[in-house]
Amino acid sequence: MLKRRIPLFGLILIVAAAISARADQLDDYIKAEMEKQHIPGLSIAVVRDGKVIRAQGYGVANVELAVPATPETVFRIGSVSKQFIASGIMLLVQEGKVSLDDKVGKHLEGTPESWKEITIRHLLSHTSGLARESPAFNPLKNQSNAEIVKASYGLPLLFATGSKWEYSNLGYFILAEIISKASGQPWGQYIAERVFQPLSMTATRTISLKEVVPNRASGYDWSKPKVENADILIALRPSGAFDSTVLDLAKWDAVLYSDQILKQAMREQMWKPIAETTRKNPDGRYTSYGFGWFIDQVNGHTVVFHGGSQPGFRAEFERFVDDKLTIIILTNSDQAKPEAIARRVAAFYISGLEKAASPAR
Repeated sequence: MLKRRIPLFGLILIVAAAISARADQLDDYIKAEMEKQHIPGLSIAVVRDGKVIRAQGYGVANVELAVPATPETVFRIGSVSKQFIASGIMLLVQEGKVSLDDKVGKHLEGTPESWKEITIRHLLSHTSGLARESPAFNPLKNQSNAEIVKASYGLPLLFATGSKWEYSNLGYFILAEIISKASGQPWGQYIAERVFQPLSMTATRTISLKEVVPNRASGYDWSKPKVENADILIALRPSGAFDSTVLDLAKWDAVLYSDQILKQAMREQMWKPIAETTRKNPDGRYTSYGFGWFIDQVNGHTVVFHGGSQPGFRAEFERFVDDKLTIIILTNSDQAKPEAIARRVAAFYISGLEKAASPAR
C-alpha cells in the first residue's frame, strides 16, 4: 500500500510544481507586455470547458487613485459588444419574430432604394455595402439610434450588397433598431433581460456616464513619456455598447456551450464563415466573419474571436473551440494589443500555438 501512495504523492507534487511554474511564467509575460505596451491596468480570465481556471487583475484600474485592477474591474469592451447585438437578433430569429433574410425595409420605415437588397444577414456579417459610420455620428453627443440611421440614407453603398466584406459599425446601429422594433423594447433593455440577467452578469450594462458604476476603470492614453487620461466617448453606440468584466464574460462563454440562451442551430450560424468575408492575410492565414464573431485557424486550431476598442480601452475575447479554451483580456489603454497577448497566453495552455500569429483585423 505504501509503495502505491508514494508515487502518487510524488506525481501530485510534480503536477503542482508544473502548474505553479506555468503561472509564474504567465505572470512574468503579462507584466512584461504591460510595461512594453504602457498598459496601466489589465484583467484576464482563462476559461476551460466553461469553468474559470484563472482570473486575475494586474496594474491599476485608476492611476490617479492607485486603485488595483481585479477580475471585478469594469471596462469598456468596445466591439466585443457586437456578439451581444448579434445574439439579440438570433434570439428574435429563434422566436420567429425576424428572419435572417428579412430585408431591412421590412423593419425600418423610409429606407432608400439603394438598401432594397440589404438583409439582416448582410448587416450581421458586414457584407451590406454600408459605410463604416453614419455621417451624423458624434462621439461627444447623445443621439438617438433612429437619428443616426436616418442620416445615412443618402450615402451611396461602397459596393454591391453581398459582393464583399467591409466592416460597418453603422450596420450594427441598424440591427439595434431592428431589435427595438421587433421586440417592442429598447434594444439595451431587451439584451439585458434576455441575456445578462438570466446569467447573473450583474456588472454588464450599456455604457452610461451618469450612472454610478462600482469598480469602473478609467481609460488612458500613452503620450510619451507619460500616461494621460483618454478622451471620454459620451455617445452610446450599439456597435460598442457595453461595459463588462472578465468574470461576467466568462459566464457568457460558459453558456455558449449550452442551449440556455441560444439553441445550437443559432450558435452554429453565428460561427459559420460567410464566403464573402473570407480573406487571405499577409502571413498566409485565412480569416472569416460570421455574425458578430471573426473565425480563424491557428496552427490547426479553430478560434472564434472579437476585439474591441474605445478611447482608453482595448479588449479581446478568444474562444479556441476545438480545445474548449477561452482567453478574455480587458485593458484600460489606448495602445494595448490584447489580441497578441491573448494568443500568447493561449499558447501556455495549448501545445503547438507557440508560433501563432496575432489575429488579423
